[in-house]
Amino acid sequence: MSIKILMPALSPTMTEGNLSRWLKKEGDIVKAGQVIAEIETDKATMEVEAVDEGVLGKILISAGTQGVAVNTPIAVLLEEGEKEVNDNDPTVAADIPCIPNAAPVANTTTETTMAQQPNGKEIANRDVLYAQGIVIEPPPFDEAPFMQNTQAMQVREALRMGMSEEMRKDKNVFLLGDEVAEYNGPDRVIDSPITEHAFTGLGVGAAMTGLKPIIEFMSMDFAMQAMDQIINSAAKTLYMAGGKLGCPIVFRGQNGAPGKVGAQHSQCYASWFAHVPGMKVVAPWSGADAKGLMKAAIRDPNPVMILEHELMYGQIFETPVDDEFVIPIGRAKIERAGKDVTIVAFSIMVGKALEAAKILAEQGIDAEVINLRTIRPLDRWTIIESVKKTNRIVTCEEGWPFAGIGSEIAALVNEHAFDYLDAPVARVHAADVPTPYAFNLEKLATPQPEDIVTAVKKVCYR
Repeated sequence: MSIKILMPALSPTMTEGNLSRWLKKEGDIVKAGQVIAEIETDKATMEVEAVDEGVLGKILISAGTQGVAVNTPIAVLLEEGEKEVNDNDPTVAADIPCIPNAAPVANTTTETTMAQQPNGKEIANRDVLYAQGIVIEPPPFDEAPFMQNTQAMQVREALRMGMSEEMRKDKNVFLLGDEVAEYNGPDRVIDSPITEHAFTGLGVGAAMTGLKPIIEFMSMDFAMQAMDQIINSAAKTLYMAGGKLGCPIVFRGQNGAPGKVGAQHSQCYASWFAHVPGMKVVAPWSGADAKGLMKAAIRDPNPVMILEHELMYGQIFETPVDDEFVIPIGRAKIERAGKDVTIVAFSIMVGKALEAAKILAEQGIDAEVINLRTIRPLDRWTIIESVKKTNRIVTCEEGWPFAGIGSEIAALVNEHAFDYLDAPVARVHAADVPTPYAFNLEKLATPQPEDIVTAVKKVCYR
């Protein structure tokens, strides 16, 4: 079926451009992604790429034409075996579909409507539904069989196990970062100069060619040096390329307050990265989380940010040793079932929430503790179903309150479970100040189990 090639809009304000030259002529075979023409605007000369493959059947706008309006058909692409375009119809038949150049391509893997979507793994466009705010069941996952074969290990060892297993399985996986290997070390464990913007850019470029980089930041605070590469390059690649080019890359590093390192090395970046469409964000707590989410991130075809916590690295957990233990991104875990209140936490705050739940149990309050594991896409379903049962919720994070993850969960509950609430949503978070250097002040500025206990008792009117 013939396809119109349109004059593209290269910016939101562009209304017209000049067609400077054609790089293909009528009758030429064109492959998807090939440059077929160049256009000029008042700001730049840009290339026009074909969105599909076929034969350039007719050029409608000749080279050198000035002031061509955006979305004007400039050529017609014919599929293999299709007849020539009717020369007597220079505007081209109206029933030929228009596909804008470089525009985002919708997910067409299924024709099922949202109302008809099945639960679990059968949802082909889960990320699309997530972006639309739909509450759907998380991907199915049974962790119990894997927990029958475990080994006690530190979280850092679980992270290393996850990376090692995936590197053995896939030769395209490699690790790049500050002091991750011996200098001039192995080919796939590469020490980089201390220039985050540069080595992150190297990783993003490698991912665009089909490799699977793991980019390690010594601290997530240093990732700020590479924000342009992470956000404007990696996270937006799939959209900007109309679904034709992905960026399978993992970013990882220490996130949060590790103790006595000052305001510039103690921030929680969960809400920073989770704010960006195209970026998946996970935050492990246990050894199982660390290994299972690391493997899932490496296997994911999209950019994934892993927010690790330095104070968790040395903690020991029973961790599955099966190399097929992979935790689906987007699935939370109920660490402790309860009926009186829901406590939602991630990363180091899961352990503090469990400590608080133990104290609360002694006072007659049965708390359910949810380990989010994934920040984006958020497991909305598990949160909402828990609130329907407990009728109260307290969110816990080490980040600041304004525009935090707790704010997002409060909005979620307000939109989808307001009628179930017996008390306002309560948030436990860091003090709204830069993290102090002095340890005693840092402890006061970061949330502790007793803060969770206080918040829970408040929503339970105790």
